[in-house]
Amino acid sequence: MTTVVDSNVIVGLWDRDDALNATAQSALDAALAQGDLVVPAPVYAELMAFAGRTESFLDAFFRETSIAVDWELEERVWRLAGQAFQDYATRRRKQRDPGPRRILADFIIGAYAARNKYSLLTLDEGVYRAAFPSLSIVTA
Repeated sequence: MTTVVDSNVIVGLWDRDDALNATAQSALDAALAQGDLVVPAPVYAELMAFAGRTESFLDAFFRETSIAVDWELEERVWRLAGQAFQDYATRRRKQRDPGPRRILADFIIGAYAARNKYSLLTLDEGVYRAAFPSLSIVTA
């Protein structure tokens, strides 16, 4: 079984003082015991935004944690992500949701996992459950 790792799990690993650090590490270890771990390119790009993170840091991190980076996203992933993002925006407008807005990258990550029939390891299952009901979600 292949598991896609969401950005928030990796961020939780990096901050040893974060309350989610142990939870993220445990969930990642459990997912690795079940099979391969992968991140799509948007996760890599999101992680570059964190202070002190460079390409060499990320490359070493992914190599050391046995997490593969998939740089190729097929057309169907982009289309599925666009549709899911459109549906989210429609739901948000209808519900007049005052909560934090989601970004397109979340929907690309979910579409990537759904299209490839991978599980998704995340600390934020709500957005993925609504957007991709058939997606197998692993929560920490």
